[in-house]
Amino acid sequence: MKKLLITGASGFLGWHLCQLAKSKWQVYGTYFSHYLDIPNVKMLSVNLTDIQELKGIFSQIQPAAVIHTAAHSQPNFCQTHPQESDLINVKASCNIAGLCADYGIPCLFTSTDLVFDGCNAPYKETDPVSPISIYGEQKVMAEQGMRKIYPLTTICRMPLMFGRATPTAQSFLQPFIHTLKSGKTLNLFIDEFRTPVSGTTAAKGLLLALEKQFPGILHLGGTERISRYDFGRLLVDILELSPEKITACHQKDVKMAAPRPADVSLDSSQAFAIGYSPLLVRKELEMLIGN
Repeated sequence: MKKLLITGASGFLGWHLCQLAKSKWQVYGTYFSHYLDIPNVKMLSVNLTDIQELKGIFSQIQPAAVIHTAAHSQPNFCQTHPQESDLINVKASCNIAGLCADYGIPCLFTSTDLVFDGCNAPYKETDPVSPISIYGEQKVMAEQGMRKIYPLTTICRMPLMFGRATPTAQSFLQPFIHTLKSGKTLNLFIDEFRTPVSGTTAAKGLLLALEKQFPGILHLGGTERISRYDFGRLLVDILELSPEKITACHQKDVKMAAPRPADVSLDSSQAFAIGYSPLLVRKELEMLIGN
């Protein structure tokens, strides 16, 4: 099998990606501070911000393709630590694109729906970017820098993701369920909309984009525009809890370091056309909670 290098294998998306990719690829996963054992995946400790380490890994593995998921992906952290997060989110991403160009191999980069300001959803790949947070700005700089260095880079803009907790990461689903099952009330935004998918669905989309060698930018959002509040209502229904456990709030009610756009729903028609097929959010949740 050909060798696939997945950066950020200890992260939520990276872990889910490794689970699916290892059936068709010889997978090498990188981690920095959170080692974990993934059966049939060779894990490598790498500081991606060190160009010499990066060059050494490429030379050692000789990968046939790279999917770069590693990032500081918490907007509030990036807002308060812009220089530290820039090292991995921008500089390392551009260095990886340069090495993929040197080796002449496919390079997939996971960007975000937060490259948009939330004022003109749903967003197509051709819509102009307009980030309102430092995290969104960093992802835009990485997108543009990587494609300038290596025009064949595929940019996959990812939506909000949820799913089963991994050994070293979780999604927002776990604290939601913990809060509800502990008897507390969950306060959720009624004025923030996304097109969420599960980690498994997102990983399938990335592998499909790699298989098709999709050129340019691809949106991998779900089929439904949904608020955090409505997501919570689905969750309590599936958990058979009282709907009174969910209360509505507005973005302005919660003080956060990073500003949040109101609606960054993605138009993922291009991905649907090449075979990407997310399930309905309710179906995804039923499958996750039922297992």
